[in-house]
Amino acid sequence: MVEENNRTELSDLGEFGLIKHLAEFVTINNPSSIVGIGDDAAVIDTREKQTIVTTDILCEGIHFDLTFTPLKHLGYKAVVVNLSDVYAMNAEPKQITVSIALSNRFSLEAVEELYSGILLACKRYGVDLVGGDTSSSLSGLIISITALGEAKEEEIVYRHGAQENDLICVSGDLGGAYMGLQVLEREKAVFKDDPNMQPDLDGKDYILERQLKPEARKDIIQLLKDFHIKPTSMIDISDGLSSEQLHLSMASQLGCHIYEEKIPMDPTTVNMAVEFNIDPTLCALSGGEDYELLFTIGQTDYDKIKSDPDITVIGHMLSKGEGCYLISRDGSAHELTAQGWDAFLDANPEPGPDDLPLPSEN
Repeated sequence: MVEENNRTELSDLGEFGLIKHLAEFVTINNPSSIVGIGDDAAVIDTREKQTIVTTDILCEGIHFDLTFTPLKHLGYKAVVVNLSDVYAMNAEPKQITVSIALSNRFSLEAVEELYSGILLACKRYGVDLVGGDTSSSLSGLIISITALGEAKEEEIVYRHGAQENDLICVSGDLGGAYMGLQVLEREKAVFKDDPNMQPDLDGKDYILERQLKPEARKDIIQLLKDFHIKPTSMIDISDGLSSEQLHLSMASQLGCHIYEEKIPMDPTTVNMAVEFNIDPTLCALSGGEDYELLFTIGQTDYDKIKSDPDITVIGHMLSKGEGCYLISRDGSAHELTAQGWDAFLDANPEPGPDDLPLPSEN
């Protein structure tokens, strides 16, 4: 946590005092937000659209490490990971609620820093903070955010809509967040051995930002609308490309081929993976936390997106009986397996290098 010269104990305010204090920084901008913080519940006018609701919980020691995660960045990221789920439904986020549980090591100033990131994300994405809850905690910091969005019924995109021969597309590039985490974990270990050592972070800004301050792909949703494309299925990439593609394939009852040479990766990600002796492709397949969009489109829409630098076609959907495979650069086929983060199978927020084997060859 950040060093604090002037520390205000949360016990000096109490729960209601803290809520009142935080509410002073909150403004309401969306017409659909009728009543926000200050009553028993928020009031939202959904008009004639469908309401999209999603919730994520982040626990200290499981999903984040405050040794190297600034509280402002954490607040921002906690919002973004929820908004990403709303965008993955081809919907527009409008409101969030924020619930936090805090141990007594957190001061008012620390909570303000956390909320400064939350409110920055709200401003960046045009959403309103309309409520939540606060509690004490015996195990550090816990953040739970619920995001509400809206879309016309005919515009919503689900995981189950892909069709045979649809093209598989991904936004941005993959693997950067995982390599950013590896750098942070390495520098933390160095610091533990020698507190006088300064972290070696030069030239790694991109992958560090991918880990500490990701962005939801609001721009891609708008781009698809500008191109008059409605994806046939869509999901955001929080647990790695393999896991998310298997979700789409399972929901749509289809197989797929993904081509290794087509997977977009930033040079910084590739170079750091080589430095850590990790196959770069595995960072994309199993690393997670990229929060890019993975979606399928009909082949007739290919000409609309083929020249856009933010969208890459990485494969296509097949009949269910053909299975789900990664086609490597040498043409061999490897069955896709879900190697990404599972909250109940792993105590770490990301798989380590030894947990990223190539899938068995077909």
